[in-house]
Amino acid sequence: MAAQTIASSEALLRQLTPQLLDPLARDLANQVQWWSLPGLVPCSNSEPESYPVAITGEGAPVLLLHGFDSSFLEFRRLAPLLSPHHQLVIPDLYGFGFTPRPPEADYGQEALIRHLDELLAHLPSNTSVGVIGASMGGAIAMELARRHPKQINRLLLLSPAGLTGRPKAIPPGLDQLGAWILSQPAVRRSICRQAFADPKNSVGDAEEQIASLHLQVSGWRRSLAAFARSGGIANCGTPLPQQPLHVIWGANDRILNGPQRREALTLLGSQVEELDNCGHLPHLDHPKIVAQRWLQALS
Repeated sequence: MAAQTIASSEALLRQLTPQLLDPLARDLANQVQWWSLPGLVPCSNSEPESYPVAITGEGAPVLLLHGFDSSFLEFRRLAPLLSPHHQLVIPDLYGFGFTPRPPEADYGQEALIRHLDELLAHLPSNTSVGVIGASMGGAIAMELARRHPKQINRLLLLSPAGLTGRPKAIPPGLDQLGAWILSQPAVRRSICRQAFADPKNSVGDAEEQIASLHLQVSGWRRSLAAFARSGGIANCGTPLPQQPLHVIWGANDRILNGPQRREALTLLGSQVEELDNCGHLPHLDHPKIVAQRWLQALS
């Protein structure tokens, strides 16, 4: 069963890549490699699991981590700006994007981190890695940095989600309902538009396509429900990792606002830079500024 799921994930992405409306997304999808990460999850047969990782550019490696219910395509605008200076390693987070979803696997914070542990082990042992994490990927980046203080050298967080609060497990039944609601086209269009500062001018068919493309992966609803039952991602902000850290937050972020935003800003303090005319996705609203901040730290 797992081997069939894995094969269908890879075949699906290859089938969908030529259909991508955004040429930057199409270019990035063509850079995807399928990495075997043995021992990551239980498997019912001897076939190794393989996971999508977009690899582009040359230079010191940077790991890019996308947000909740998204994919590596989230970095389509940032990747061309950083790839002349870095080798970019852009995986789909475990249980998200175009990753295979074996039904016998767990889907929660520990599984997400274990997947990235395996991915880092796949890199040369003497490699020092920078990490850029967006939304939920920002919280995952913090936890990963604490676990790998020698291998990860610095962090850039983009509107990080999950730094404070406690995990909130969604009861069985409601988890399935929530996943079904998130699968509805009108809901996805609404969330996509909320993520941008200026949806009228920033969101079109290409953005809406990318926001929903990965829903076609076998097991999407099942793994999302399992993630919700696990409690999701929370309380990853403390203690702050020892590596240099910079945070970019959109002044017009409508996804993260209210208490969660205030708590995160209090935790991060002077390390936060707020961008005007920017929503929840600085790397899509202002990719040039995000790239500049990363590259300026190297000079």
